[in-house]
Amino acid sequence: MHWADVTAQALSHKGNKHIVSTGITPSGEFHIGHLREILTGDMIARAAHNAGLDVEFVFIVDTADPLRKVYDFLGPEYEQFIGHQLGSIPAPNDEGNPDWKRFEQEGWTYGDSFLEPFLEALKQIGVRPRIINNLESYRSGRFAQLSKIACDRADDIRECIERISGRELPTDWFPWSPLDSKGSLDGVKVTGYEYPLVHWVDSHGVNGSSDLRKGEGKLPWRIDWPAKWGWIGVTCEPFGKDHGAAGGSYSTGREIVQILGHEPPHPLTYEWISLKGKGAMSSSAGNTVGPIEALQLVPPEILRLLVAKSKPNKAIEFDTGMGLVTLADEFERMAARDFDAELENPELSRRQRVQIEDAAGAMKMAAVEAGTKAQATAVTFRHLALLAQTKSTDDDVWASLVQSGALEAVTPQLHDRLKRMRHWIQSDHFPEEMKVNICTEPDTGALRQLDELEQSILVHLSQLLQHCKWNADDIGRCIPQAAKDLDQSPKLAYKAAYAALMGAEKGPRLAPILAEMKKDTILTLLSDCTTFIQNDTE
Repeated sequence: MHWADVTAQALSHKGNKHIVSTGITPSGEFHIGHLREILTGDMIARAAHNAGLDVEFVFIVDTADPLRKVYDFLGPEYEQFIGHQLGSIPAPNDEGNPDWKRFEQEGWTYGDSFLEPFLEALKQIGVRPRIINNLESYRSGRFAQLSKIACDRADDIRECIERISGRELPTDWFPWSPLDSKGSLDGVKVTGYEYPLVHWVDSHGVNGSSDLRKGEGKLPWRIDWPAKWGWIGVTCEPFGKDHGAAGGSYSTGREIVQILGHEPPHPLTYEWISLKGKGAMSSSAGNTVGPIEALQLVPPEILRLLVAKSKPNKAIEFDTGMGLVTLADEFERMAARDFDAELENPELSRRQRVQIEDAAGAMKMAAVEAGTKAQATAVTFRHLALLAQTKSTDDDVWASLVQSGALEAVTPQLHDRLKRMRHWIQSDHFPEEMKVNICTEPDTGALRQLDELEQSILVHLSQLLQHCKWNADDIGRCIPQAAKDLDQSPKLAYKAAYAALMGAEKGPRLAPILAEMKKDTILTLLSDCTTFIQNDTE
């Protein structure tokens, strides 16, 4: 069974009606790492639905959380908003300063500015949860009753947190964080409690009272999380390994939620997605690849496969270079398989059967629309990347594929894929080893690096290619043959060919590239190279 199906099966033993929840604090740009959480939740909800359960998927946006510091992408004016809730302060403009005009006219907040692009990415990737705005939930009284219980049982909750986390809370700790006289959650000391009011004094020496019913403040995180489980009715929630660590917020939360009168949800801990060569992604540190940016490079079903094929407890390294090529080609191979037919083989070992079932489950979850089957395009990412670089128009790309017999008709799926491919090629993420840079004129510096023998091989190669059938197989035989005819190593022929055609010592496979280009163009370039060599040695 796929890991999402295993979780759905566990939920089925606890009842028929379920709410799967995920949540994120919109403190900065959302990134691919955030997609792991929400896709994990989406896939569990899909699996539960497929199992016949009554399931809803919700996404909680923690806009009640405070701005913790002035991040690198913000201007100095945000210093005044440290400690203020993300759903109550202006969004940054292009310069990183507060956009007061839009905030006053449209109510466009800091949280909105980072949430909206993420929601657009979710639509493209087939994720449509019910959105819950945490700040609005506090203000509308959703937390009021549970906040009352938390404040009434402050000593019980303190004992729970200290015992499980192993840390001692401050003597003035209280399970409610009031907003101060300027709207900040920082530097406020609770001086008393009489429901519905929590009395306080702030760092400015101002005294006041916070009304639990109106959400004039919030519960601290370790209480806020289980309170959300309670009033929403969450029965399953995936979360990062930091929350799942011993003594972490899930450990305390599952006891606190029972103090609040509810049961803890079924947990699923997941590992991080890191960016290859840069470590764990972080919005605040700017080490990110955003979902919209990623979707400009590859189709959504390939990003879904990235999460679907890896068990949650396995770390994922996201590679926007060759790793994406490998992942996309893996998708094509898997989409072309008939898993049902493979499973009918009576000679399969248990391990083989499990591998096939896992792959089938991953492809089911990779589909953008639930219940649909991923379709192979019959064109690998590698080949499409080559065509996108060697053909000047989309029509030329399709003509080449039809002429080669790779496809009979161009589908909307392929049009979409080529559009993303062209964007990827123009981005900084496109791998150097796949870049096609055929010279338009002889690279005299590269040609002068060839010794006399290598130059002779190049002259002979030019002659062989004149009589060669213009396809990848025949071109691929001609290049090493140019050296063999002179009793030399084929390596020398490739060195000479790369110098003449790409002005480099090495590069992507030459034969498929040349086959997609006009023969006359390549022969003219080689002729100009040999002419230069002859004139340069005289």
